[in-house]
Amino acid sequence: SYSFCTLLKHPEKMSVLIKGGVVVNDDREFEADVLVKGDKIAEVGKDIKADGVEKVINAKGKYIVPGGIDTHTHMQLPFMGTKSVDDFDFGTRAAVAGGTTMLLDFILPGKGVSLLKAYDDWRSWADPKVNCDYSFHCAVTWWSEEVSREMEILVKERGVNSFKIFMAYKGVFMLRDDEIYAAFTRCKELGALAQVHAENGDIIDIQQKKLLKMGITGPEGHCMCRPADVEGEATTRAIMIADQVNTPVYIVHVMSKEACDAIARARAEGKVCFGEPIAAGLGTDGTNCWSHDWRHASAFVMGPPLRPDPTVKCHLMKGLASGVLACVGTDNCTFNADQKALGKDDFSKIPNGVNGIEDRMSVVWEKGVKTGLLSKQQFVAATSSTAAKIFNMYPQKGRIEVGADADIVVWEDKKRKISKDTHHHAVDFNIFEGMEVHGVAHTTLSRGKVVWENGKLAIKNGTGRFVARKPFSPYCYDKVWKHKKKNSYLLPTSNDFTVTS
Repeated sequence: SYSFCTLLKHPEKMSVLIKGGVVVNDDREFEADVLVKGDKIAEVGKDIKADGVEKVINAKGKYIVPGGIDTHTHMQLPFMGTKSVDDFDFGTRAAVAGGTTMLLDFILPGKGVSLLKAYDDWRSWADPKVNCDYSFHCAVTWWSEEVSREMEILVKERGVNSFKIFMAYKGVFMLRDDEIYAAFTRCKELGALAQVHAENGDIIDIQQKKLLKMGITGPEGHCMCRPADVEGEATTRAIMIADQVNTPVYIVHVMSKEACDAIARARAEGKVCFGEPIAAGLGTDGTNCWSHDWRHASAFVMGPPLRPDPTVKCHLMKGLASGVLACVGTDNCTFNADQKALGKDDFSKIPNGVNGIEDRMSVVWEKGVKTGLLSKQQFVAATSSTAAKIFNMYPQKGRIEVGADADIVVWEDKKRKISKDTHHHAVDFNIFEGMEVHGVAHTTLSRGKVVWENGKLAIKNGTGRFVARKPFSPYCYDKVWKHKKKNSYLLPTSNDFTVTS
């Protein structure tokens, strides 16, 4: 039978009392102590006695918040002729150092590759290394009856409830519109969430060739061939196709005003769509891709690109504050200087990806809470709770309450300067280099175990665990069930799904 939470492979059955802090959930904040027993929250209240407690953490003057959930990572991803250097060890080290206790990574099978085989590969890479909990989305990079059948197995037996479709990377990952429609329809049948990388791959392909022919080979060419309206058009089209199917859709890494505004219009019309900004898009911009230092410029290459308009990051933060955008990921996919140099003579060959998982929560706090755009409760929603709801892990994840997983961060409004010299990534660059932020993780607990405290890691590889997720997330599907459209049909139920973790 389906069990949402399996125990850690190496459970630490100690008790921890966090005293004197302010608990912040997405809907309220209040002064309280938090008692942890084993891997669960056992009590939340004032003046909890420390009798028999093995560890007491003083949280006076600090906030007690749910552990962060990064909705979008690519650890040790084979991509563009190389592999991202943050593996599941370094990636989760960086995560817990920044207050993130759960990540949702992407299985990315090549065209013609079995989704089940890819799932097994990714599990074999992750399970021995992870230092906190994780789960998987799976990309659908080709379409066939075999893919359709394997999606069902992933949902019903492997705990995957979200599938990503690419509208970009022509000839590699990109699906045609009719294939997207078929994949969305299958997601709806299975109760999975359709995710989309929204860029017009045909236009990008044409523009890449045009710019290279003109002799534009540097990192700036990457931004020039993928202008904002290319993302805006694809976002609008993805939402339209999902609406025709009457299924929820989640737009990953929203990077432009055009894409954000397309989501705003759709949500205002009652369409069930979600937008995901990322730390990079909220904290920096694409002007860096025009730097005369090629290494510096190439470090900021990602897809969709960071926009050269420096006002975009504030527009996206306002979208997050207003509820147009849902939750913050990172698209953490890191490559060292020698790997980025694969594209030194051709921007289309620069491996796409940036860091973010360690600094994500600090960037949101700095650019959101400290500027007055986000409340502390909205910060919790953006970095944890809304993700838990969308991906059907709430309230086991994303909340401080009795019975929830003891993924907890003691958060401090304290200044630090971001640098590659002090971060915990494997990568040799940090796109937020020199940025001063005022929110830091003082202490991080993953499933009740202290894994980060006072600037020091206390981790053990493989102690994180895979979180299997049920289909038909109510947060996504409640409105779909109520929609009556001429092209809608009876949805299957989520009863009797057997999922192993």
